[in-house]
Formats: sequence, structure tokens, C-alpha cells
Amino acid sequence: VQLVESGGGSVQTGGSLRLSCAASLNPGDTYCLGWFRQAPGKEREAVALIYSEDRRSYYLDSVKGRFTISLDNAKATLYLQMNSLKPEDTAKYYCTSSKDQTYCGLSLSPTYWGQGTQVTVST
Repeated sequence: VQLVESGGGSVQTGGSLRLSCAASLNPGDTYCLGWFRQAPGKEREAVALIYSEDRRSYYLDSVKGRFTISLDNAKATLYLQMNSLKPEDTAKYYCTSSKDQTYCGLSLSPTYWGQGTQVTVST
């Protein structure tokens, strides 16, 4: 499984970024796809996940209303639209994939991980 993230960068507080993740997906399978992040000195945390079958999504409380996760099956690409960014959103963001999961949520331990892309929000 290949997961290749792009779209990270540096923005000022209040700015926006869109992360993309090119994923190798089999059309007949179901996936729980997500974005996790890890800031220096902090534990890794789930930011947003989406279930490929019904597009049900799950968000970390601190990003609700600001971040939107979406999946384009035709392009096999996962997105994370991040608006109203705050300095506390600064972290390395990872795309994740888990196949045929009965559970898709913030407590998931994903099977596959991308290399990550850095997001830095300055004041």
C-alpha cells in the first residue's frame, strides 16, 4: 500500500492549507482512511478519519468546524482541508489507511502510514 502526502507548508494564523494523499485503493474493498499528526514532544493523535463505504467522518474536537476530510474515489486521493489554522496545529501530518475494518474512529490504530508532511502555523 502506497500513501504519498503533499500540500504541507508554512502559513500564518488564520490561514488555510489543503493536504492531499495519493492512496492505492482496491475498488472492491472498504477502507478507513485518515489523517494523524504529531507535534514535537507530543504524542501522535488522530485528527480526522473517513469510512470509504458511507463517507462517515470523525474529527478531533479541536479541529471540528475548521478541518474537513474528504475522499475522491476516482482519483484515489484523500484530502484534508484545513481552515482557520492555529499555531497549535503545527505538526507533521500523516495519511493512514486500514482495510476492511469493523471500527473506524479516533481510537483506530492504522495499518499503513505515509511518510508525513510538515504543517507549520506561525503567529
